[in-house]
Amino acid sequence: MPSSNSTERSNTTAVYVISVAAELAGMHPQTLRIYERRGLVLPARTQGGNRRYSDEDIAILRRISELTDEGMNLEGIRRVMHLEIENARLRVELEQAREIAQHAIAEASRPHGGGDLVPLRQAVVVFGERPSILDPD
Repeated sequence: MPSSNSTERSNTTAVYVISVAAELAGMHPQTLRIYERRGLVLPARTQGGNRRYSDEDIAILRRISELTDEGMNLEGIRRVMHLEIENARLRVELEQAREIAQHAIAEASRPHGGGDLVPLRQAVVVFGERPSILDPD
């Protein structure tokens, strides 16, 4: 179980220099520069302008490598990665909607202290006609 001490870092913390990131991703450093120019990965920059990559960046680089190994060009990779991000966002949104629906169903199914539900009489109003309180039922 991970502890909550201050030495832990998140997967978005940019710590790797380009040579280490390239080695971790199994690529040449120049390839990382190309991917950055194409907007496929956006490493953080130090005040001096040096690139710093995070674990999340390394995962993206590995995904790019998988897709290039499957024969995809960089524009195709960009589109696939965009769709994967959108898919993940929609899955989270769907799960939230499911939780809300389950909560609403549970709430509606729970007995409320006011007794049984009683149906109310509904009135039909025709557009253009004025309802009258004197009209018989």
